[in-house]
Amino acid sequence: MRSEDEAHFQEFVRARWPRLVRTAYLLTGDVHDAEDLAQMALAKAYRSWPRVRRSDNVDAYVRRMLVSCNSDRFRKRRVRERLTDIPPDGPARQDTESRTEERQLLMAALAELPPRQRAVVVLRYWDDYSEGEVAEILGCSPGTVKSQAAKGLARLRTVPGLAAARGGGVL
Repeated sequence: MRSEDEAHFQEFVRARWPRLVRTAYLLTGDVHDAEDLAQMALAKAYRSWPRVRRSDNVDAYVRRMLVSCNSDRFRKRRVRERLTDIPPDGPARQDTESRTEERQLLMAALAELPPRQRAVVVLRYWDDYSEGEVAEILGCSPGTVKSQAAKGLARLRTVPGLAAARGGGVL
């Protein structure tokens, strides 16, 4: 790789690493798996960085790689996900006990969603991408994003104990 491309890739990784790991954590439910997943996606991006860099939306391209790598985990072997209450590195927050319980319930409910629905919900509502951007990242139509989001949110709304979360957030 040319030194200019190498420098641009390193800058991209430094700037996007925390967000990629956070998204990967929401997809995998495990901090260590999330870091591995982010590294796998970035390794793929590195191998084809000149092509990736020329794309219209580098972030979307790499997020698509992240989601694809996560899907590959399920194709290669059956993975039983375990969500933990330890989020990826980030700013320290003082959560109340009830918010912590709601978050644990929500994370467990996310783990029960099929991978496609989980990816749509995470990208659409946690990462705040538009339906069109999510469709581009996942390689599907905006209609598929809408239907998968509706199905995923409907399942999340049925989780007992998340009633308080519905009033102030995605649900």
